[in-house]
Amino acid sequence: MEHIRKAFDEAASQYDSQRIYIIPEMEEFYNAAVWAAEWEGDRPAILDIGAGTGLLTALLLNKYTGATATLMDCSEQMLDLARKRFADRKNVRFITGDYSIADLSGPYDLICSALSIHHLPHDEKRRLYGRINDSLNPGGVFVNADQVLGESSGIQKRFIEYWDGFVRGGPLTPQEIEEIRTRRDTLDKTERLGVQLGWLRESGFSEVDVIYKNRMLVVFMGRKG
Repeated sequence: MEHIRKAFDEAASQYDSQRIYIIPEMEEFYNAAVWAAEWEGDRPAILDIGAGTGLLTALLLNKYTGATATLMDCSEQMLDLARKRFADRKNVRFITGDYSIADLSGPYDLICSALSIHHLPHDEKRRLYGRINDSLNPGGVFVNADQVLGESSGIQKRFIEYWDGFVRGGPLTPQEIEEIRTRRDTLDKTERLGVQLGWLRESGFSEVDVIYKNRMLVVFMGRKG
């Protein structure tokens, strides 16, 4: 996790400004995650793991105005930006730590993550899903907005071509694109969506489903039975 922390510390200052040019259909992607995070009432306890600068948490707090939110990330630089984002909110706290091994505590009503879990080795992903289930209240929901591996090598090749075409069509410079591509190739450990849905079911989740999919970008969820 140290190499991930270092990479995102270095990328923190450009992360939010570049995101719209890196994530195809970014608004639909995040809106699907917010839609999937369903809880009765407006005061859920929320945990955002790999929270980064807090974009997903901000959208959830717009939906649930009385919620309490905990943001956990290994990058202090990313969390510093999140602290600025939520400077006027008293119901938000921050934890600098590696969520793959840290105590998630809880219980929470909603646990979410955006574009983070795919950095973990596959065995750590699988264990994490079980720990997330353990940290939810009964009926609680886990939402993962993330990047996945294609179900075949041919589809994966087309996914990469799609993403390359998207980023080349934006305003990022060739140097910026190469830095992003290098970070992706170095840090990404994507797994197939079907495999991960199976891991959620093994971990005790029910109502496991896919809410959104655009090539490699997906939003999937599970509810604690």
